[in-house]
Amino acid sequence: MIRNPVLPGFNPDPSFLRVGEDYYLATSTFEWYPGVCIYHSRDLVNWDLVARPLSRAALLDMRGNPDSCGIWAPCLSHDGEKFWLVYTDVKRFDGSFKDAHNYITCCESVDGEWSDPWYVNSSGFDPSLFHDDDGRKWFVNMRWNHRPKGCNPAHAAFDGILLQEWSPERGLSGEVTNIYAGTDRGLTEAPHLFKRGGYYYLTTAEGGTGYDHAVTMSRARDIRGPYEDHPAKHVISAKGTDNPIQRTGHGQYVETHWGEHYHSFLMGRPLWKDGKPYCPLGRETGLEKVVWEDGWLWLEQGGMLAREEVPSPVAVEPRARQAVKRTLGDALPPEFQWLRTPETERIFREDVDALTLIGRESIGSWFEQALVARRQEDHFYTAETTVKFAPETYQQSAGLTTYYNRFKFHACLVSHEEGIGRVLHIYSCLGDPDGALTWHGDPIAIGDGAVDLRVTVDGTTQQFWIKRGDWEKVGPELDATLVSDEGGRGEHGSFTGAFVGMICMDITGQAREARFTRFDYVPRSGDSG
Repeated sequence: MIRNPVLPGFNPDPSFLRVGEDYYLATSTFEWYPGVCIYHSRDLVNWDLVARPLSRAALLDMRGNPDSCGIWAPCLSHDGEKFWLVYTDVKRFDGSFKDAHNYITCCESVDGEWSDPWYVNSSGFDPSLFHDDDGRKWFVNMRWNHRPKGCNPAHAAFDGILLQEWSPERGLSGEVTNIYAGTDRGLTEAPHLFKRGGYYYLTTAEGGTGYDHAVTMSRARDIRGPYEDHPAKHVISAKGTDNPIQRTGHGQYVETHWGEHYHSFLMGRPLWKDGKPYCPLGRETGLEKVVWEDGWLWLEQGGMLAREEVPSPVAVEPRARQAVKRTLGDALPPEFQWLRTPETERIFREDVDALTLIGRESIGSWFEQALVARRQEDHFYTAETTVKFAPETYQQSAGLTTYYNRFKFHACLVSHEEGIGRVLHIYSCLGDPDGALTWHGDPIAIGDGAVDLRVTVDGTTQQFWIKRGDWEKVGPELDATLVSDEGGRGEHGSFTGAFVGMICMDITGQAREARFTRFDYVPRSGDSG
């Protein structure tokens, strides 16, 4: 069986591709660097991270990008010779404008060095590239409208899907056509084209990134339209249901080499607290089996609800969730990312026996901070690290954080206080968009030497620990639902996912260093140990 999600944790907007007998999923990374995660599978059941292609300044520099901006909705495709990647770098989220810049890069292999990008346009986001069977390439993206009225009265800002021919030599050329206004669900985005049986099929995402999300389908005989809607309008949606898989939408269709058909989709697995749902794992990636009937795609089981277990094309067991225990040094483990900057040498160094973080700006910075972290992939987990750090002022600190963005995090940090010496500071930003801190108790004296820190996350709660002989709790039990899509401003105010990792800050500007020698991430089955 395929067990959903196939990509647990923050892995949204899955672009789905087959090349021969190889399958790929490319997902959004927003402000996390390097940009775009590409996963590979031969069976649709088990997936491995094989590339993060936007890994140098020529391809991506997000310093200054606000939270939940950066890389939105990549599209991975293949034209028979090369892989092509289309991506958006969003520079503004709040307000009437988006400032979304669209680029294309290519490579002969997904794990090779991708070309310097072609700039395409900035008219909207969620672009894709369709390779027609006559050799022409078509660029498709939604258009953003900052005016009060647009082509779809359900949501004026999402002003239809634009189509224009594109080539590496000429760039965009020819007529620009608004091919699709969307349905009454509104917020029409994420266009993907494919061709079958004399029709051009267009799938889009509608209803926003929250609980009204949907995969919508339409078709036309001519690529420029007119497009008619699917008889049910939507192929996948959990709107108004209590299905354990929620927020389903934004995916892409693939016909397998086995002759079966599947569709990717983003999804959320909410936990409930005080009658409200929270998705600390962010928007994840799932797969569903689909069938053709009367020229339209339908879920194999009928209806629109995605399943937790889906028949797979081959008899392969999903891999069990495993502990990942890393001794740090030499090379950064592949599950880790950092925020915004391509200049890694300014924020960390891979030494022989440690990952050395170079203290830079604060945990709330949008420009340059030494925060290296991995995705939370489980509702129940334990993470541990060992840090060697000798601060000289309270403006220098390093340690462990559960982090969503600059206004949603918890932190347990080694620092310094006059008259005490080395201490632990425990504080949070509880959703305040201005970044105001909430402190959890007085500083805790800890003495000199290496410090072992731990966090246990138990669904909707979390607890920091320090090892002084035995492990002991430090600070109060904290609200883990804060570090979720719905925490703070809510599901449409931020839509990435939770991370856990290491940070070093030096707001004196003296670049004090912290050495982290290990980082363990251990999934748990729901116990509270």
